[in-house]
Order: sequence, then C-alpha cells, then structure tokens
Amino acid sequence: MKSLNLKKLSAVALLSAGILSMPATAAVDIVKVDGSSTVYPITEAVAEEFQIATRIKVTVGVSGTGGGFKKFCRGETVVSNASRPIKANEIEKCKEAGIKFIELPIAYDALSVVINKKNDWAKDMTTQELKKMWEPAAQGKITKWSQIREGWPETPLRLYGPGADSGTFDYFTEAVIEESKAIRGDFTASEDDNVLVKGVSGDKGGIAYFGLAYYEENKNLLKAVGIKNAKGDFVLPGLKTIMDGSYNPLSRPLFIYLNAAMVESDPNVKKFVEFYLKHVAELSKEVGYVPFNEQEYAAISNHYKTLQTGTAYKKPEIGLSVKQILELSAASND
Repeated sequence: MKSLNLKKLSAVALLSAGILSMPATAAVDIVKVDGSSTVYPITEAVAEEFQIATRIKVTVGVSGTGGGFKKFCRGETVVSNASRPIKANEIEKCKEAGIKFIELPIAYDALSVVINKKNDWAKDMTTQELKKMWEPAAQGKITKWSQIREGWPETPLRLYGPGADSGTFDYFTEAVIEESKAIRGDFTASEDDNVLVKGVSGDKGGIAYFGLAYYEENKNLLKAVGIKNAKGDFVLPGLKTIMDGSYNPLSRPLFIYLNAAMVESDPNVKKFVEFYLKHVAELSKEVGYVPFNEQEYAAISNHYKTLQTGTAYKKPEIGLSVKQILELSAASND
C-alpha cells in the first residue's frame, strides 16, 4: 500500500502517557493484528507510533475482515480489524476455540463511490441506481452506463469492488442491495483497495467503492460520486458530511476486536490497546477517517476497561450510534 505521511507524536505526549517508561516484556514478542484493508491505515498508523515509543513489535496483516476473523478465531492474532460487525458463524468459531472477544468501535468511515476523472456524467447517483448496477440480476445484462440513467453515454460499464472476504463488500450489499453478499459476479474483485484505485483511474467507464481514506489519498486520480440521502439530497463523502449524518446510508463505524484473555494477561497487548485508544482520534483523522467525539472515546475506553465481551449486533443492523453499540454490547452475553 502507498505509504502514509504521518506526523510523529511528541515525546512529551508519550511521556505524559507513561509509554516511554514501560518495559517491553511480555508473554509474546509480537502483537499480531490482521483483517480489514479499510481499517488497516488506522491500525498501521497506531502500530508505527507504538513501535517507535515502546520497541514492541506489531505486525498488521490485510486479509479482509472475514479473513481476519478466521485467523482471530483460530487464535493466530490478538487484534482483528473489521469494517463490519462480527457475524454469527464467526462468533461460533471463536466460541469453539474458547476465544472471547471485546468489540470496540474506533472511528467513522464513509463508503465512497468513485469514478474515473474523465467521467463527466455520473456526478451523483441514487442507491437504487447503484443497486441496478451491482445486483445479481445485472450480471451480463447491465453493461453500459446508458442503462443506468437516461441521457448517460453508451460507454461500457466496468465495475471494481472488494472481494467477498471484505467487510466493505458485506456492508455495501446490505446497505445498497439489501441482501448480504448478493452481488453480480462479473466485476473485478480485490481485497487490496489500491488495485481498485488503479483499475478505475485507468478506465473511463470504471466505478468502484471503498473506504474514505483510499479516496482521500487518491483524489488526484479519482472523483467521488454524490449519493442521494434519506432527505433526497445528493451528498459527497467527507469529514463534515459524515459527522453531521448527511452522508447516508453509506457512513458506518469501523471496529477492532480484541482477544479478551490476551488483553487481560499479556502486558504488551494491553499496552498496545491502551495506546491505540489514546491516539486513535488523532491518527484516524490523519489517515483520512472521521474520529468520534471526546465523550464517545471516553465511553469506548470505559467499555474496554470493563473487559465486557460480546457484540452489540445480534443481526445485521445499519445506523447504530456509538452509544447504542456500547449499550448493546454491555448487555450482551458472549
């Protein structure tokens, strides 16, 4: 992935947090993280600063949300990045392996729909038009932009999107097609969002969707599409529109999942999580995502300290607030 220019956290801030004085001794030598490519830029930024501060090694893989949960529920990782909540079958896999987890929302993302710079017609779209383009029934039939909206050109329609292991894929199908994992099969799929960026930037008829950070990082190559919201307004993804709630229904929370036993018993894992929660607001904004407010992060930290396991999501739900996620998670029984 393209390197991200991060400003370094000051030594004063690290000392005040008590990080620099902490010895790097633990039951494990490496804090292992894997999962969502969407959450990757945030966790990689945190890991980079944490390693500078503590000399404790952190590895961050990118196997997609689903691939990350497979590793997490096998006990191969201690933190799992996720761009959607954990599913019932994944919970069962963790349960079979004796792994209890703590669910923490970390920032907001806008699932951004992007087009080629030379595309001068699709400045805005409705979710119904996105559905017409991506639904299973479109396979082999909807092949030109002219079939999406009257007046659009005969230009070939070429779709680029995340693979089935991606939480972004899950969220898109649930929010737009209104059926999890229901999508046409004739599109270019990749778990690496940079592959999607490259595809659309080189294809006048291309369109893709992925996390806001990858759009922000590639604004010189792509254009974002305004999406019609519940009020009937066409809104572009961005810091302001995510925070004021006007970019809907494609705004969503991002998560990390923690191995509860390792957080409780392993000092290195505990230090990493505490460092993560202290600096995620600053670093998530720096890499192109939208941080929660101070009160929400305080509530998330308090939730983490209780070591309450389980998920707020008993079924796929879109639009839960941070407060609702924490309340439901606290009331759950893993």
